[in-house]
Formats: sequence, C-alpha cells, structure tokens
Amino acid sequence: MTVRPMGNSRAYPVFRTTDAAEAYRQAKRLCALLEHIDDATWLFAVMRTPSEVRAMAGLVPEGSFEYDDFRTDPATGDLLRFDLDVTTLDDAELATHLPLSFTEDVVRGDGTVEERFLAALGEGVAAMEWNGRWPDDPEIDSLGHWNHDGVQIVFHGDEAQYGDTWTEDHTVFVHVTKYGDPERAQKLAAHIGSEVLGEEQLGW
Repeated sequence: MTVRPMGNSRAYPVFRTTDAAEAYRQAKRLCALLEHIDDATWLFAVMRTPSEVRAMAGLVPEGSFEYDDFRTDPATGDLLRFDLDVTTLDDAELATHLPLSFTEDVVRGDGTVEERFLAALGEGVAAMEWNGRWPDDPEIDSLGHWNHDGVQIVFHGDEAQYGDTWTEDHTVFVHVTKYGDPERAQKLAAHIGSEVLGEEQLGW
C-alpha cells in the first residue's frame, strides 16, 4: 500500500458518520476556513473488486495503482510491483491482483473530480485530503503552519494514517502543527457543530 509521505502534523478527529456525502460536506466547510488551500486534492483508495478498480481508472486515467499488500516473487523473494495497465485486463485477470490501492494528487479545477471520487468509492479504506494553512488566531495564541495544516476524510477508517482496521464510519480530521493545537481543533470542530472525538494522532 502506498501511504502519502507523512511528517509531523497532528490530526484531531472532529466528525464521524456512516454517510460519506455528509463527511465530505463537513470537510468542505472546514476547508473554507483555511487561509490558503493548495490547488490539488490528494486521493487514496483501496479497491477490492474489479468494478471498483475500473471506477477509479475512469476517474483518473493516469493514476498510480499498486498492490495493497506486500507481495514477493516466490523464486527470488524480490518485492513484486504492480505495473500492468488495468484497462487491458479482464475481470478474471484483474481479480488475481486484488486488492489494489490508488493514489494521486489531482488538480481540483472545477471541483467535480472530488464529487466523482466520492461517487466511485467502494467498501475499501479511502481518503481525500486538502493541504493548506489555518489563519493566525490571536485569541488562542495559535499560528497557522505550512506543511502541517489541512483537512482530511478517511472513509471506512478512524486513523489519520489509514491503518489496517476497517470501520463502517467515515472520519473527518483537522491537521495542525506538529506540537499539537487542541484549542484550534476544538474551535474548528465547534464550527461544524461537533467536538474533538478522540486523542490527537500522528498526521502527514
């Protein structure tokens, strides 16, 4: 599985629901509070059926697909990488390579790529992430931080670094400085009528 290059942000879960569209709606409300937001959205998904793979391939034809688990050559022990064009495989052939994972930084443009990704989601763990910078907040003595700040949805998961545990719920996280910022996280949660739902986690 390819995991986004992660560093030192701290992630706070601030919203949880079984409704993926509602998780997305609340995440976008939080994105609107960012002073700056990058032009690209990071997309990640684990696909467990051929139809899920084809849906993602149609969304971003140049997307990168990899084995979601570690596979080795039985003869040499070398790590195997998935380097096939998924559009050339029939369902039976594709099924022998599952599960696959997909990662891509996609320029938002008119914004429809996010909605199409949402519609293409299957039952595997997935994520949608927006990097940016929170505005300085003198009221709580909190500064925005490039490289750390942002908003993330983990679909069918409750860990900012994805993890191995599948859940029915989808979790929205806010990311802040590597030193943590519970006061900002609580204010952000309150903006969407929620609260911080658990301990801070290691983010990106």
